[in-house]
Amino acid sequence: MPSRSGTARTANMVLPHRLTRTDMCPTIRLRLLAAALCLTVALPSAASEPHTPTIGEQREAVLFWPQTQREAQFRQMYTLFPSDRAAHGTHVHELPQGKPLVLGGQGVSGLLTRYMDQHHLAGVMVLQGGRVRLQHYALGFGPEQRWESFSVAKSVTSTLVGIALQRGDIHSMDDTLGTYIPELRDSAYAKVTVQQLLTMTSGVHWNEDYADAKSDVAQMYLHACVDGQAHVLSYLRKQPRQWPAGTHWNYNTAETDLLGILVQRATHRSLAAYLSQTIWQPYGMAADAYWIKDECDGSDTGGSGLSATLGDYARLGQFMLDGGRIAGKPAVAKAWLEGALRRQESVDEPDRGYGYLWWTDADGSYAAIGIFGQMVYVDPARQLVIAQVGAWPHATSDELVAARREFVAAIKHAVDAERERSVH
Repeated sequence: MPSRSGTARTANMVLPHRLTRTDMCPTIRLRLLAAALCLTVALPSAASEPHTPTIGEQREAVLFWPQTQREAQFRQMYTLFPSDRAAHGTHVHELPQGKPLVLGGQGVSGLLTRYMDQHHLAGVMVLQGGRVRLQHYALGFGPEQRWESFSVAKSVTSTLVGIALQRGDIHSMDDTLGTYIPELRDSAYAKVTVQQLLTMTSGVHWNEDYADAKSDVAQMYLHACVDGQAHVLSYLRKQPRQWPAGTHWNYNTAETDLLGILVQRATHRSLAAYLSQTIWQPYGMAADAYWIKDECDGSDTGGSGLSATLGDYARLGQFMLDGGRIAGKPAVAKAWLEGALRRQESVDEPDRGYGYLWWTDADGSYAAIGIFGQMVYVDPARQLVIAQVGAWPHATSDELVAARREFVAAIKHAVDAERERSVH
């Protein structure tokens, strides 16, 4: 997930978003916010009538589901909330079987099984050179089922910006938001550029403190719809400027949803429809994907809500590893690709960074990361893609993040060991 400087949360789950700060969120903050949400959702009205939770409140509450509910329902989020379909096409990008990858000399029955069981993972797939080196499912989850991606969706939304730039739907990353979203022209966001939104350097005031039930991130989805506008749009229009645009990084969950609105305004399509048209069908995803919609205006929420199969998450990683090319032709703007996958903002660790809503590592690898264990990891040097879905027992923690990194390191070590053996 994210790090203090970037977060891979769920953008329409207020909570998941911020949780990615430094890949961790203090337990006490979760408890405080859980209490705050319970009060928000459960207290009777002045007329002593039970409050019916809004869709926004229900999505926030997902963070506090018990373990059994997470494991059962992360695979059907698109049936629980209004969603748009990203249709797949007739062509399928095949993922042929490669030589099975042996981890630590134990194979699938050893390290991988223990890793998945201990951390409540539903599926792991490893591609190398476009071939399946490792594939394992658990929790009753299977290849035909879909799983919620949480903040992995942020990276997908950013990629759609790169495609919109390539196709001319968005003219330049220097374009201002007011150009595409007229409702922002009288707000602090009017002159913020697309690139500043991608790097979370808008300079607009935002409090992402989850220990404070009155913080922006805890309030943005709790209010009634205003003039048929998405929650995030009506909320952000009122925010004041705090720093000059482009000078200060401040993680802002709402701005990821705002980026999704920008893409939808620029392309005149839902995120799901644009994803289908530009990646899902032409690249050859094997199954439909689904994207959850905002309850106020029906737009797809750019920071979370995308559900897909494990195999298609792996194909998404392969698409990125292929340089964003389809049938040999670039589908993504070169300027976006070069900026997205290298560090634009520093995070807490010297070897990690944040690009255009993609997490970057010093060795050239990069990842889309979501709470509860979701990940699409790409390592160009080893031609590796690692896709993982799950239901961690916590949204994130130091221990869970460390275990994920150790698993990635184990895969890299296994690949390197193979190379060593082949050389000698």
